[in-house]
Amino acid sequence: MRKVRSVAGDSVNLLLYRETGRSDDAAEEALWKLNPTLAEHGPVLSAGVWVTLPELDSKPAAIKPVTAWD
Repeated sequence: MRKVRSVAGDSVNLLLYRETGRSDDAAEEALWKLNPTLAEHGPVLSAGVWVTLPELDSKPAAIKPVTAWD
């Protein structure tokens, strides 16, 4: 796991995508589990907030598309 600092105006999704290339539900869930107090900073992070990034695969799990005939 590595830690990064937020840039002024970062949202959690933006920071996660910029640092890992992913912002899917599994990646977000892992990030929130590692940073339980991050929500206290609000929807937009101020500069310098330390965030622990989860260890993630480079690609999210494949999602089977849903069709009207399923």
